[in-house]
This record gives sequence, structure tokens and C-alpha cells, in this order.
Amino acid sequence: MPVAIITGASKGLGRALGAALAERGWDLVLDARTAGALEETAVALSGYGTRVEALPGDVTDAGHRAELVAAARKLGGVDLLVNNASALGAEPLVRLEDLTLDGLRQALEVNVVAALGLIQEALPLLRAADAGAVIDISSDAAAEAYETWGGYGASKAALDHLSAVLGEEEPGLRVWAVDPGDMGTDLYAAAVPDDDDPRPTPDSVVPAFLRLLDERPASGRYAAPALLEER
Repeated sequence: MPVAIITGASKGLGRALGAALAERGWDLVLDARTAGALEETAVALSGYGTRVEALPGDVTDAGHRAELVAAARKLGGVDLLVNNASALGAEPLVRLEDLTLDGLRQALEVNVVAALGLIQEALPLLRAADAGAVIDISSDAAAEAYETWGGYGASKAALDHLSAVLGEEEPGLRVWAVDPGDMGTDLYAAAVPDDDDPRPTPDSVVPAFLRLLDERPASGRYAAPALLEER
């Protein structure tokens, strides 16, 4: 069975992607910082009959990243790495004049440095897979300028560029940076707690990610809403 590592997998888009892959028979290595929520997710996804390894920890910890890849190796390798864990840098979001430099460093550390660290750790197994792929979860804020989204958007823009270069350097892999579009997630609620407008559920954008895996388009940046509209 193919094996996927998904970070930030206890809730939201990470959990929804994990459920969709488990339903298709994928074995999973799941990461999140909150052990209780991650274990509950792992138990639920194990219900699909696949092997699920849940490793609570922080993706900024190099030792934890090595543990994730080691767990995948025991399951047979790494066919897909999903860098979904993200940090805002400030909760709620603030204008750049008020964004602490430590907050910006945190966003860069989680969204860029840790993502690259996990890619580097998993690269030998991704290259050995029949159809190795990396999905880096991006954001509309990486390409558009929205007030208060500067620090987070800058980190996601950096992740986009890292993904693009990786795609050039690793032609045997597929490297997709994916803007999932608006979603009702805990991260969005923490970013803009006063916004009560309804938003799509993470489950609703999962078909866009499955389309990438099924059709394997060229490495690059994709927007999930566009992928759904083109079906």
C-alpha cells in the first residue's frame, strides 16, 4: 500500500485528507502537536482498515521529523509527503507594524524551515517510490496582499518558491504547492476570530487534492477551487 506522511493531521484539512487517503487504502503517518486530538483522529482513520501511525510532536523539532520518516519507512516508504502544519505568527493576525519579529520567525520556522527539513529527511524514500509526490499547503495570502496577513503570507510565498525550485531540482517527483482556498478551520478562526461568515468545510476541497494524485499534473502551484471548477 502507498504511504503518506501528513503534518497537522489531527483536525481540519490534514484530517480530511487523511480520511480520503485511508478510504483509498493508503497507510498513514500522522503528526500534530496535541496528542489527544491526534490519537482520536488516528483511531477514527484506522477504521478504514489501513495502518495508521500517530506521532505527536512539533515539526520544528528535527528529531521529531526523523521519527516521522522512520515510522513511514517501517510501513514501506514514503509515496506522499503533505506539509500541512502551519503557524500564523500572531493570533489574531495583526498589521505588520505590530507583528513581533519573533512571530514572523515562528511562521517562517513552521511554514518554511520545518517543511524543507521534512522534505530533506524524506527525499531518499520519495525518490525510491514509484510515484513520489510532495504537497505543500499554501494560501491565497501567498499571492495576494491582504491587510494583517503579511507575515503569514510572506512565509507561504517562501514555501511556494521553495516548492517551485524543488520541482525543478527533482524532476522524478511531483511537487505541488496548493492553495486550498477559503475554509472554515481552527487556523482561520484563530486568525480572524470576529469573522463569523460561513466558509467551506475542509472535506469539500479534498477532491481537488485527489485529482492531483490521480492525474499527476506537472509540478507547480495550484488552487483547489480552480481544480474543482475544471472537473
